[in-house]
Amino acid sequence: MTYCIAVRLDHGLVFISDTRTNAGVDNVGTYRKLHVFSPAPDRMFVLQSAGNLATTQEVLDRIRRDLADPDARLNLATVEHLFEAALYVGALSQEVMKLHAPSFENPRQASATFIVGGQVGDEASDILLVYPEGNYIRASDERPFLQIGESKYGKYMLEIGIHSGVDFATGLKVVLSSMMSASRANVSVGPPYDIGIYEFGSHELQEFRVPPGSPALARLERFWGDRLRDLMDELPPISPDDFGSERD
Repeated sequence: MTYCIAVRLDHGLVFISDTRTNAGVDNVGTYRKLHVFSPAPDRMFVLQSAGNLATTQEVLDRIRRDLADPDARLNLATVEHLFEAALYVGALSQEVMKLHAPSFENPRQASATFIVGGQVGDEASDILLVYPEGNYIRASDERPFLQIGESKYGKYMLEIGIHSGVDFATGLKVVLSSMMSASRANVSVGPPYDIGIYEFGSHELQEFRVPPGSPALARLERFWGDRLRDLMDELPPISPDDFGSERD
């Protein structure tokens, strides 16, 4: 499986993706799921992927093919808006899925989901979630983050810690905590973690990789464990009398 998060802040974007793939307990691998494209000086795109790995890789190959084709009518170098890039990725994903779906018992097994983020020209940077059907949604001002993959385990961290006004340092701590929560709950999510930080108007992504055994990750995990144990002791007392009986 996988877990990817994209966050839209007032001054830019934060991305994090795990690298674990799981095709059964005896076939666990590591593949990059955060992909960066800078086809022109005025634009930068980040693609995060979840779902069928073969579909994802063919979509990425088709994106690179179109960028290398000087006669291509549509590619990431020619789109004028970020939403057009999302629709373009969605259309490619649909083509690949339809090509290979007949080989699967369940056609949905050939599907992939993407997050497309970045900036085109002077437009505001943004993040969009592209569904297997090819359409998309944006992050909202009330909920300025998107998730794909094993999202349920780390969702609460994002809901309490992310709003558009947080700074990059805080956003990074929250997404790492969300990723850590997901990895502790599900063996199909794990390091190394790829991180991207995008400052509005720069058209360049700062990229980092968090390896297994990272001291920073160990400190964060130890801090959360200690604080959660302390909070358990501080919870107000609860007894069966607080709930009444089933016959009341």
